[in-house]
Amino acid sequence: MPNERLRATLLEQGMTVATLAESIGVDYKTVERWITKDRTPYRRHRYAVASRLGVDETFLWPDALTNEQVTAASNSELVTIYPHRSSVPRDTWGRLFATAREEIGVLAYADLFLSEDSDIQRTLTDKAKAGVRVRILLGDPKSPQVADPGTDEGVGYAMAAKIHNALVLYKNLRKLDGVEFRYHRTVLYNSIYRADDQLLVNTHVYGITAPLAPVWHLRRIAGGDLVNTYIESFERVWETATPIPEN
Repeated sequence: MPNERLRATLLEQGMTVATLAESIGVDYKTVERWITKDRTPYRRHRYAVASRLGVDETFLWPDALTNEQVTAASNSELVTIYPHRSSVPRDTWGRLFATAREEIGVLAYADLFLSEDSDIQRTLTDKAKAGVRVRILLGDPKSPQVADPGTDEGVGYAMAAKIHNALVLYKNLRKLDGVEFRYHRTVLYNSIYRADDQLLVNTHVYGITAPLAPVWHLRRIAGGDLVNTYIESFERVWETATPIPEN
């Protein structure tokens, strides 16, 4: 069977077989065989193709890596673990978003601590004006998915109030092109903060407020699945979320 994923990715990026072959230093007939006969390249070529096309190696060749290799790569994606969100250095959040060239994503219930940070707001604004796509998902304050975590964490109706406060603080950011805000009605097991291939993941722990819960700092590695799992989760929530109306 032909490798339709590789063929489609080339078409999406307007790249020819010959162009890809030249860019990674192989004969164009070799690339043709990868597509038409679904031949699996050597690992160095898989990595080169994935890097050139900006996709994950396992997307193009799902069966190329053993479970042991995927596990090893995924372990390497973990940069560090913070025992509490409150112990993450303040400038770590700013540096995360400052690295973004294509994509910034935030998935949380309230996100008030970010919206209150003027430096982060400035970074998000600058990135949006530079063409970076900024997507922010907040919990729908009228949904049970917001009310239940507020009860579980012992903050009652304060969660909905925090969401409204965050939107007020984000009012200037919401006016910019390339910035999208949506409400979600999803039970979150983690809050996700993304800048391209880097993530800060704030785990949710029953009975513990988010500032006291752990944070994982992750960076995508070719062949790893950990970062991909969280990015796919973000996209699923985004697909079911609804645009936040302007007041």
